[in-house]
Amino acid sequence: MTRTLAQKLLTLFLALAITPLSLAATEAPPKVLGWIEEGVLMPEKATLKIKLDTGALTSSLDAKDLERFDKNGEQWVRFNVDVKDSKTGKQTNIPFERKIERNVKVRGAGGSESRPVVKMSLCIGDQVYHEQFSLKDRGDMLYPVLIGRRTLEHLGAVDVSRTFTQEPSCNL
Repeated sequence: MTRTLAQKLLTLFLALAITPLSLAATEAPPKVLGWIEEGVLMPEKATLKIKLDTGALTSSLDAKDLERFDKNGEQWVRFNVDVKDSKTGKQTNIPFERKIERNVKVRGAGGSESRPVVKMSLCIGDQVYHEQFSLKDRGDMLYPVLIGRRTLEHLGAVDVSRTFTQEPSCNL
């Protein structure tokens, strides 16, 4: 092997050795979402406006008529979610039942309270995310779902100048 060929091979080897694997050409760029998106709670297929909220740690869902109960020795909660159809504007109420995963203590200006936290499946774009949501009757909130940082880390970046960048398409 000639000295020139050996130098070229060494140069190529060193270039490959210092190139981070994360820069591979096959890696997709991170998804960028708007600060408001449309999502679908699965499997009930409840379509809701969601706000991506970097100020919240845990995601939250506007849940009406919260009723805790026991089922097979476990704590569960029954609740309703008000849904406004984005195409017709018609308001409907969808009932849910979920096992309580944990309770979270939330502190605010009005004091502190304990809220149940449940697992929910939420479709955003073409992905279904299985995340935890604290439940609270939040009155007539404009956005019934707040997505907190624990979920945002799985979604991608948030561009606050954009809205409705991903239309839900998860085997609906």
